[in-house]
Amino acid sequence: MIKMTMMLKRNPKLTHEEFVKHHIEKHGQLFKQIPEAKKHCVRYIQTHPIKQETDVVDVGNFDGTAELWFDNLEGLENTLNSQFYKDKVFPDQKKSFLDHENTLVTIGNQVEIISD
Repeated sequence: MIKMTMMLKRNPKLTHEEFVKHHIEKHGQLFKQIPEAKKHCVRYIQTHPIKQETDVVDVGNFDGTAELWFDNLEGLENTLNSQFYKDKVFPDQKKSFLDHENTLVTIGNQVEIISD
């Protein structure tokens, strides 16, 4: 199992609320349409910061995260190299709602420390 985690920065032309709405209602729905994602993506979660603050932890200045689990690295590569991703999903990221230059991505193996 391979996990891709993205720390997302919004396009500065958008408000945070516009970014969240687009991420959930448009981008998430586009990603679900990728034929290769239907085959290889096991899980996809979006997280957006809450308004309440705490002084227990120092929170980074990101507009959200995306976490995607794939059956293996080939599945991730097949999905991100697919024609649908290149034609529809990536342009949506690049032009519509993400600041690609300041979005961080990691790919790795997930290790569960506490689970059900």
